[in-house]
Amino acid sequence: MKEFEITCPLTREPRLKEIEAKAGGLQAVLVKRSVDARKEPVWRYRYEAYAPGEYQPYVLPEYRNVADAEPVIVVGAGPAGMFAALKLLTLGLKPIVLERGKDVHRRKYDMAALSNTGVVNPESNYCYGEGGAGAFSDGKLYTRSSKRGDIREVLEQLVLFGASKDILVDAHPHIGSDKLPVIVENIRKCVLEHGGEYHFGARVTAIEGEEGNFCVHSADGTQYEGKAVILATGHSARDVYEMLASDGGALEAKGFALGVRVEHPQEKINWAQYHGTWKPGVPAAEYSFVEQQDGRGVFSFCMCPGGILVPSSTEEGTIVLNGMSNSARSGSFANAGVVVQVEPEDIPGDSPFRLMDWQHGVEKSMYDYCASFMPDNPMAAPAQRMEDFCLGRLSKKMPETTYHPGVISAPLHELLPPMIAGRLRKVFPRVKIRNYYTNAALLLGVESRTSSPVRIPRDPQTLEYISRAGIYPCGEGAGYSGGIVSSAIDGIRCAEAIALKAERS
Repeated sequence: MKEFEITCPLTREPRLKEIEAKAGGLQAVLVKRSVDARKEPVWRYRYEAYAPGEYQPYVLPEYRNVADAEPVIVVGAGPAGMFAALKLLTLGLKPIVLERGKDVHRRKYDMAALSNTGVVNPESNYCYGEGGAGAFSDGKLYTRSSKRGDIREVLEQLVLFGASKDILVDAHPHIGSDKLPVIVENIRKCVLEHGGEYHFGARVTAIEGEEGNFCVHSADGTQYEGKAVILATGHSARDVYEMLASDGGALEAKGFALGVRVEHPQEKINWAQYHGTWKPGVPAAEYSFVEQQDGRGVFSFCMCPGGILVPSSTEEGTIVLNGMSNSARSGSFANAGVVVQVEPEDIPGDSPFRLMDWQHGVEKSMYDYCASFMPDNPMAAPAQRMEDFCLGRLSKKMPETTYHPGVISAPLHELLPPMIAGRLRKVFPRVKIRNYYTNAALLLGVESRTSSPVRIPRDPQTLEYISRAGIYPCGEGAGYSGGIVSSAIDGIRCAEAIALKAERS
């Protein structure tokens, strides 16, 4: 096997003759595609070339009929829960998926109500429901994980269920909020067709029993039995942490990040990243940066080219924002979270809930400020132009924004905790993206659901909850992943751990 690269303008793909010439008679397989904008922006395609019979395409594990197999309870139908369920099918175990929210299509009505009227359904919103928080946030598939086999398993399954094959080769793959619902629904159909179960409106209130014989109670009084429990409840399910603590289970405070959503006109980001050469048909430009300020990381997060901002509150009396974009990324604005690391030692006390309580307090302070000016618009967000924020002055006039509920001019430099505002005010002027620091950019508060502020500790070898054998904390809510792919990989690992333990016993 040999490798080679081909570069070409952003307006076309490599021609077949170019590929054949570079391959030298071998079978060429595209393995990566990326935009190189360091100088004149170009596509960069990397290929592997194989001798006849040498290349072995990836083959997904076979889904088995598990209607009569031993059941495993999967709590949560986000990425970790969905991919745990799929893996259980391949391992001959029956997944029983319990989701507190609604299916991916019906939850759209609750999200629309949240944006249009400010009504928060605490069980069905941008965080809770089939597909989890990632189902409506662009479907970014970036991960720092080095487990290439598991990554391939995740990506190939997403393609099987409806994603573009481009995600197999793109350096920064994404699916799009418009396409994810169908993929999520197809995953559910696969689980059901192979004998698994899905139950919506099934918020878990108690887990009784022991390994091999668990009984899981839901809020509607239904009970579900299984040999093991995978807890894949997402980063916002605070009641799950409280449930575990009430049973004497161990929890740990965990670092996370908090800051603002930053919205620029997309044309400014295109101009900066493509050095003024962007033209229609060329992908909308992305950006990312990481800085260190006063001993803490300050970084961009969940960047949405051509995207929109949405309200992500899971309870009344709070303001939380997130970003999303459709597959075409064709909107007029770009947004990203820009956040500051918060570590357990930054918040006084020894309670495992102290960072979560602090997070909630910031979300509530954003709501309280806006409610004092606009009580009839409960999802209005406090906002400030970037230069005004850094200079400590109120913005007199708000620019256009994609945030549908609307914004209120606010002193975010005062509303945000000093350790957040102070670092952001120092970092924004020195971001190494041309014209990034501008009053055309709008900051909106608050971006607070970057990851879980609580960890459910588990054994590093068996992946079981250290307080109860047979329970497997999993994904973002457990504090062991961040993002769709890493959460999916963690779900796969937990399913494998259950099967491995069964083999050894």
